[in-house]
Amino acid sequence: MKQQVGVREARIGLSWTRIMDYVTLTKPRITIFVVFTTSVGFMLGAGKGFDMRILIHTLMATSLVAGGSATLNQYLERELDARMKRTCTRPLPSGRLHPDAAYLYGLVLSVSGILYLGFAVNWLVGLVAAATAIVYLFLYTPMKQKTSHNTAVGAIAGALPPVGGWAAAKGEIGLEAWILFGIMFLWQFPHFFAIAWLYREDYVASGYRMISAGDTEGRRTSRQVIIYSLALVPVSILPFLLGSSGLSYLIAATILAFALLYFSFSFARLRTDLDAKKLMRATLVYLPVLWLVMVIDRLSV
Repeated sequence: MKQQVGVREARIGLSWTRIMDYVTLTKPRITIFVVFTTSVGFMLGAGKGFDMRILIHTLMATSLVAGGSATLNQYLERELDARMKRTCTRPLPSGRLHPDAAYLYGLVLSVSGILYLGFAVNWLVGLVAAATAIVYLFLYTPMKQKTSHNTAVGAIAGALPPVGGWAAAKGEIGLEAWILFGIMFLWQFPHFFAIAWLYREDYVASGYRMISAGDTEGRRTSRQVIIYSLALVPVSILPFLLGSSGLSYLIAATILAFALLYFSFSFARLRTDLDAKKLMRATLVYLPVLWLVMVIDRLSV
């Protein structure tokens, strides 16, 4: 009897581990972030009177596409991930899941999410989601092994979710949606360049061509961080200049800009792992706070 109980518990433990491996394939933190930025675009596009039912459909379908794309990305990069300390324990390079199962899982999630958006929301947002997945999987992913300019291509895919949210709410893509795209696009450079510096040795060993490759003193990496951080400042205040956001947003955007520039220049001056980590954390505070202030400002009018 005790032996049967032990076997049953072992099976339950194995099943739970397998479930968590499939969850891990979807990169939950990134998927949640994509859902969050999509919701920002939706609420800004819809204003106060947004349809909660449509919002829920949009976010559920977006999570499917984002999770499916993340899974397919890991399927494509499984051999390279096996060479990196940071990624070698993932379900595919560690051998816990079979690549074919992961491929089918990612494909089903992505396709069903795109179709879900098209039928339940509108086909414009479905098209945006499909474009995001295509750029991410067929342009950005292979470019990571060929050129350090892959970040710019990846930033396009990363900046499309708020545009998709806007399209879901309004059925069109206006100037404000492209401003959201611009903010998200520029923000990704200091964020990912800080990560590229932190894991520069790992990236080189795995064959990824990141900006930090060969940049032993960090001059090129830090210079690009400064350029994009400075470029982000005027774009971030465009909502106020165009009258779509108020004074409270301008104040918050200005404070956040100074904070981001402080950490960017600190990294450029010292170029240590600690300063790269501080910059990365600063970017993770900057964008969510900026989005939340923008939404609150819009919905309070």
